[in-house]
Amino acid sequence: MPVHLTPGVYVEEISRGPKPIEMVGSSVCAFMGVTPDPAAYPHRPKAINNWSQFVKLFAPGEKPKSTRLAQAVYAFFNNGGSRCFVLNVGESGSIAGRVADGQRQGIAALEPVEEVALVAAPGYADAPSYETLLGFCERTKRCFAILDCPEELESFEALATVATADATPPAGRPATRTAPGSGETPGYRGRKSSYGAYYAPWVTYPDPFDTDVLINIPPSGAMAGIYARVDAERGVHKAPASEAVVGCSNLAYQITREDQGPLNQAGVNVIRHFPSEGTRVWGARTLDDGEWRYINVRRLFIMVRESIVRHTNWVVFEPNDVTLWGSVKRDLSHFLTRLWRDGALMGRTPQEAFFVKCDHETNPPEVIDAGEVRVVVGIAPVKPAEFVIFQIGQHQSGAEVTEGTTNA
Repeated sequence: MPVHLTPGVYVEEISRGPKPIEMVGSSVCAFMGVTPDPAAYPHRPKAINNWSQFVKLFAPGEKPKSTRLAQAVYAFFNNGGSRCFVLNVGESGSIAGRVADGQRQGIAALEPVEEVALVAAPGYADAPSYETLLGFCERTKRCFAILDCPEELESFEALATVATADATPPAGRPATRTAPGSGETPGYRGRKSSYGAYYAPWVTYPDPFDTDVLINIPPSGAMAGIYARVDAERGVHKAPASEAVVGCSNLAYQITREDQGPLNQAGVNVIRHFPSEGTRVWGARTLDDGEWRYINVRRLFIMVRESIVRHTNWVVFEPNDVTLWGSVKRDLSHFLTRLWRDGALMGRTPQEAFFVKCDHETNPPEVIDAGEVRVVVGIAPVKPAEFVIFQIGQHQSGAEVTEGTTNA
């Protein structure tokens, strides 16, 4: 308490209320690839808020070259995206992460950019590229990958088969194909992962630098825009499906209802054309066939994880006692109650939708002596109706979060 020596009136500020946990953004996408000007800002992620800004920074001149990355950014803003990052990988065209001469290159350049929640490499449809994107998302646990299928298709069976990389592919043949005559089914799809979604086919779209010309472009740009649009209108808990692909006039090939059955089960999200409704996204699955099979569930948990980690740093260095535990439980409960009211959690009451436990049981003497405070948070996403457990540990070096599942 302050000591007052002079008679008079004093005003003191006392913090008694909750420290709000705000929902972090979930729709900022990082696009990687070669820009029309391959020498523009190489390996330096640049924030882009509209198409004109992209043209100014990465496509100067009267007749810029139309690249896959440019086409994706154009479709992103047409479909509801409002902010993205562009990472030009330059002439090499490699998105693989590495450090050269003290500079982060490729996907490694995105490591410090915490604002990014989605990653895409338009047109990079091969096993090594899929691994680069999925590995980054699984390692950071704060991003979700949007993967493209190849433009050309040998068979629907190949589309549902996991791609593998040849050690030494013959010249001119992509690394995701199986050698002709081998008797094996070629693979196109990304490997199993709950941190990514895979889309097919490519969409027919106006060339951004000559809108009178129609070309096939990778679907990831339009899909990232749709993710952003749905997040803004409904929330990250709403699946980005049954949504129109704005600006799309056709598809590289048509997939029928009968074709889609096995593809959907294999985690291939199909874009289909309906005579009365136009072109729509008709799938909402990750590349995981287990409890994390739905895109909205995984992205909801990414958002919750990041929101908790970024807004509970005030806990570090506080006295580790029942007062702190009560404050943490109060703040997390307020945050999760807002999610429940927004329709992101299942349950008739907050008690059915989530729980927060931070007490002597989660913080025995040995945990306190180690300088940690542990909180157990369980939430029931809209689908499936299961609790997924976050084990949250706050200590002097920051926050750590692990997760598991239970049917509690």
